[in-house]
Amino acid sequence: MNQPNAPQTGKCPVMHGGHTSTENSVVEWWPKTLNLDILHQHDHKTQPYGADYCYRNEVAKLDFAALREDMYALLKDSKDWWPADWGTYAGLFGRLTWHAAGSYRLADGRGGGGTGNIRFAPLNSWPDNTNLDKARRLLWPIKKKYGNRISWADLIILAGTLGYESAGLKIHGFGFGREDIYHPEKDTYWGSEKEWLTSERYTDDDDRQSLHNPLSAVVMGLIYVNPEGVNGKPDPQRTAHDVRETFKRMAMNDEETAALTAGGHTIGKAHGNADPAQLGPEPEAADVHEAGLGWTNPKGSGHGYDTLTGGPEGAWTKNPTQWDGGYFDYLLDYEWEVTQSPAGANQWQPIGVAEADMPTDAHDPSKKSRILMTDADMAMKVDPEYRKLMEKFRADPAYFADCFARAWFKLTHRDMGPKARYIGPWVPQEDLIWQDPIPAGNTGYDVAAVKAKIAASGLSVADMVATAWDSARTYRGSDMRGGANGARIRLAPQKDWHGNEPARLKRVLGVLEPIAAESGASLADVIVLAGGVGIEQAATAAGHSIEVPFHPGRGDATDAMTDAESFDYLEPLVDGYRNYAQDQYAVEPEEVMLDHTQLLGLTAPEMTVLVGGMRALGTNHGGSKHGQFTDRPGQLTNDFFVGLTDMAYQWLPADEPDIYKIIDRASGQTKWTATRCDLVFGSNSILRAYAEVYAQDDNSEKFVRDFVAAWVKVMNADRFDLATK
Repeated sequence: MNQPNAPQTGKCPVMHGGHTSTENSVVEWWPKTLNLDILHQHDHKTQPYGADYCYRNEVAKLDFAALREDMYALLKDSKDWWPADWGTYAGLFGRLTWHAAGSYRLADGRGGGGTGNIRFAPLNSWPDNTNLDKARRLLWPIKKKYGNRISWADLIILAGTLGYESAGLKIHGFGFGREDIYHPEKDTYWGSEKEWLTSERYTDDDDRQSLHNPLSAVVMGLIYVNPEGVNGKPDPQRTAHDVRETFKRMAMNDEETAALTAGGHTIGKAHGNADPAQLGPEPEAADVHEAGLGWTNPKGSGHGYDTLTGGPEGAWTKNPTQWDGGYFDYLLDYEWEVTQSPAGANQWQPIGVAEADMPTDAHDPSKKSRILMTDADMAMKVDPEYRKLMEKFRADPAYFADCFARAWFKLTHRDMGPKARYIGPWVPQEDLIWQDPIPAGNTGYDVAAVKAKIAASGLSVADMVATAWDSARTYRGSDMRGGANGARIRLAPQKDWHGNEPARLKRVLGVLEPIAAESGASLADVIVLAGGVGIEQAATAAGHSIEVPFHPGRGDATDAMTDAESFDYLEPLVDGYRNYAQDQYAVEPEEVMLDHTQLLGLTAPEMTVLVGGMRALGTNHGGSKHGQFTDRPGQLTNDFFVGLTDMAYQWLPADEPDIYKIIDRASGQTKWTATRCDLVFGSNSILRAYAEVYAQDDNSEKFVRDFVAAWVKVMNADRFDLATK
């Protein structure tokens, strides 16, 4: 591997030890054992509908108008067991949607509301999600009625969106199509802390930008920042740094951040009218008689006036059920001082506020409710850039409403991928740059003629395969971003990534671009087609005749369609498939390879066969020979597995970190060299079992078939027009 520098921790997008053995595992006695569970956490066995069920087909049959009417009725249907504030659940559902969507982070695309993961641990039991179990339970009659035609994921995101609409906001739109999971995403890294609301995620606590990747929340168990201030100490200017960094890691700029903060606190209230120490355990820890609910409150009724959710208490505006600009009037016109809620939480209260300017209590009209601001709200007042935006929003309410509606739409749809995946009558026509738009591609060209031109171009197998792989490997199933469609590998920032070998890439594209132009095919199609041509040539050279399936129709994106800054997060710092590492990290390269594999949507056998095939084809970054256990490079053979499992060789560490010598036991000479990403397929017991299958004398043809199938899966991962789900 190319690992020139000392270990790094700040940039690496994978947690240290995150894909090695953890507690409650059969291999817990061997904590450095590679844990492959992340590759199988949502296999078909957890899905209850059967192999023929297709959510995208079912939701298209939904009576969208009837659903909206039922949601509007539910918003006003206050239940005695969990009464609505001021007679509407708009604020509660807004918080539910916000906290479901708000776990998304840009670094690895994980989190967000796209899978309904807030139904499961750990998110269903985070301290920041207190009492959202009640909000989900309130939605059950709607889910029960519409059944298979609406997922929990769609319903949870829709609930808050229609809550805002009911308060008077003109929403930007809504897209259905989020498919539920039925098992916790237990291998998603939410932090290394073992206690709620503690932090071990800053390299330097005074440097708030040193928050470890891929995290965005400031402490374990929160969605964003601490509402009481950094480490619970009110300091709005310091909190402003946390807010800016956290929202940046969610792909939000200052204006979007300010709009979401102000709009998020325009409706609803905070609940802090009890002693937190008296609350019962969270849902995952509650006893069976709690019926899956948690945080039982023994004070008074336990709900309504006595509700305890987070700590702060009160509303942000006089009219917490209406979309208006009252938030800005309170924030900007009053002076504020720190006080404490009945729950003992730090919050800010306006100095000298008249009783007539205070909202009525959410459940007792004879009482008044507190006006509050959190430290994050006060950050909007004291930070110069946020303050300018607050003033701008107040001066132009229509502009503020549009900014919030667009930011809310982005918050709730960012992890859905391109707009082509949106379903339903409320999808906006406008293409937004964060949706990674791609124009439609041509399907009417002569594919065979293009293949012939590629084959005659003089490009090597390694050139063709490596370029196609580099184009496709950016795909992330977590948020459906990246991939070969769009040919963004020729645009900034991808064309300059070290892992894409810019000089080689430029040379290869210089050959493929004229072929695309002459044939009418997109460059995206030609890049993928070239990879297939290279594989077919390599298979033929190895004595196997196989055609790599190909589906035309990819388009070519432009710079104007590409959010270059957010695409930086898709850069492969480590790619085990091409034996590449930009630096040496605290995380072992095989762990990063595992993480990358899961984002690509591959299984452990698919990962195994792809790595073995890529080594045989000679696609290592920089042309290195590590892991090339063959005397016939460029041919699609199973030689990698044969050499890996041959006991005629001994493995010994080399002088270079993470590099190993493969020694011929008889001669004592170094036969080959290898990396950890090579040898893990012979050292890990599970991966070795797969490697042995492909090393067998009777499985050379199976190896070729399986390699091609896995290859096509990666090339088509972002072809949502081909997907059945």
